[in-house]
Amino acid sequence: MSLRRVNLYSDTQTQPTPAMREAMARAEVGDEQRRQDPTVEALCDRVAELLGMEAALFLPSGAMCNLVAVKTHTQPGDAVICERQCHIVRAECGGAALVSGVMIEAIDSDDGTFTGDNVRERFEHLQLGHYAPPPRLVCVENTHNFAGGVCWPTDRLNDVTSTAKDLGLATHLDGARLLNAAVATGEKPATLTAGFDSAWIDFSKGLGAPVGAALAGSRDFIDHARRYKQMFGGAMRQAGIIAAGALHALDHHIDRLADDHANAKTLAAGLSVIDGLRLIREPQTNIVFFDVTSMPPAEFVDQMATHGIDLSLLHGRVRAVTHLDVDADGIMQAVTAAAALMSRTS
Repeated sequence: MSLRRVNLYSDTQTQPTPAMREAMARAEVGDEQRRQDPTVEALCDRVAELLGMEAALFLPSGAMCNLVAVKTHTQPGDAVICERQCHIVRAECGGAALVSGVMIEAIDSDDGTFTGDNVRERFEHLQLGHYAPPPRLVCVENTHNFAGGVCWPTDRLNDVTSTAKDLGLATHLDGARLLNAAVATGEKPATLTAGFDSAWIDFSKGLGAPVGAALAGSRDFIDHARRYKQMFGGAMRQAGIIAAGALHALDHHIDRLADDHANAKTLAAGLSVIDGLRLIREPQTNIVFFDVTSMPPAEFVDQMATHGIDLSLLHGRVRAVTHLDVDADGIMQAVTAAAALMSRTS
């Protein structure tokens, strides 16, 4: 009997549901590049309203949202202030440096968040006349992936955006899992984006769509960003097929993110009592990070895969991410497999 696979590698591993596939199959389409695809246009209007922005732009990926946003906000030689482990720094192949010619002024933190005082300190660090790059942009990631799906407190977001505004800096929100933060905190998405000049959400993570993300901001910002979308190869044709999947996700898959958060807490609780495993922090959303202390973590990940459990390894720590294709039985299978594996090493 073959093992049932439990894919906790990432929430990017979700499969479109039958209802989503049906919505995609019947989508009305047109030439997206010429703004003639009615489904894409409807999605952009929906995202702009959801995030409290004037306009939005549909893009193939979240990484492209960050790439386009940084390029739109900055000039070559500018400095971007952000947390050291954020996605722009750790997981986008140096795209901001290559494409926008910017330098990163990093803030160190324990949980992926920082304060207005941290922004001001980095800003003042760059006040060396013509010797230093001019700071231009502050970037925030909410939830913060490498910190374990941490949600930014709303007052801290407001502190950062108000400080940036006082210093004349633009602000950008990497909201790949912003809707996870909204569900976990009970805040409206527009509350979490208030004060930011641009923000985006991903459809291909917890929302379960197969592809796509949308960047939002002022109409002027989006008009400028559209040029870079074209330049970077992000313009599409009959993209309503994938936009329909995103619209279906917004209609049906936001509230159910709470199930993923509950499953992550159950998983963390089960792993925390297994000798040889050490939880990094209690999960706030759908990401669980833990250390393996009694065997090489890469060996642990490989062994778990032979038991049907797919995990990821990031910087020596094991990550498990819950999503709509992982149910409570799958969580118990993962805990049972981990316990059995670690019992053989004790």
